Amino acid sequence: MRGVGAGLTIAALSAGVASASSLDTLETFLKSTKSGRADFTQVVTPPAKAGQTTVRSKTSTGQFSFVRPTRFRFDYVKPFPQVIVADGQTLWLYDADLEQVTARKQAQALSSTPAALVATAVDLGTLQKEFSLEAQADVDGLQWVQATPKNRESTIQSVRIGLRADGAQVSLSKLEIFDAMGQRSVLSFERFEVNPANLGAAQFNFVTPKGVSVIRP
Repeated sequence: MRGVGAGLTIAALSAGVASASSLDTLETFLKSTKSGRADFTQVVTPPAKAGQTTVRSKTSTGQFSFVRPTRFRFDYVKPFPQVIVADGQTLWLYDADLEQVTARKQAQALSSTPAALVATAVDLGTLQKEFSLEAQADVDGLQWVQATPKNRESTIQSVRIGLRADGAQVSLSKLEIFDAMGQRSVLSFERFEVNPANLGAAQFNFVTPKGVSVIRP
């Protein structure tokens, strides 16, 4: 896929205070946000090559939505139309330019879609089965948690989660992913809707367009 990513940069303040606060906020988000929808901007920056002084990033925009615990989707609009859908059984990746769909068993493919960790987990205990969680200091009005995969063979080095608390309501604001190849992907979410009334499981069904080939690795 052309990138699925995640976002934040962290500084150090009082580790003790941030520790309780950001992990508690993440727990609130996981338990109270049963579904969500937002616009996103994704910036993917590859690692610098030897002798390279500047690195060109790629920016994409689209919509993200999810219904816990098994459904989520990314609808990329610009610069290339692309759809990533988890319907509870299968993870579908549709590339309109290539006229190709890749279908994988969802349970085996989530490691390649790190944003799924905040869309499918139902509480901290679920996350901690697969990730080591570390609270980070608040920055720019957001609370941060770093998630590091426990599986040493993961294609992901770390995922950082930026949350915005507005009273009792918590929304996802940023995700930052560093993958095993040194690529950095940052997703910034805007107009995040918590538990929208008109978002249901049916909106995560995927129908292969006519004439498009399906690959099942």
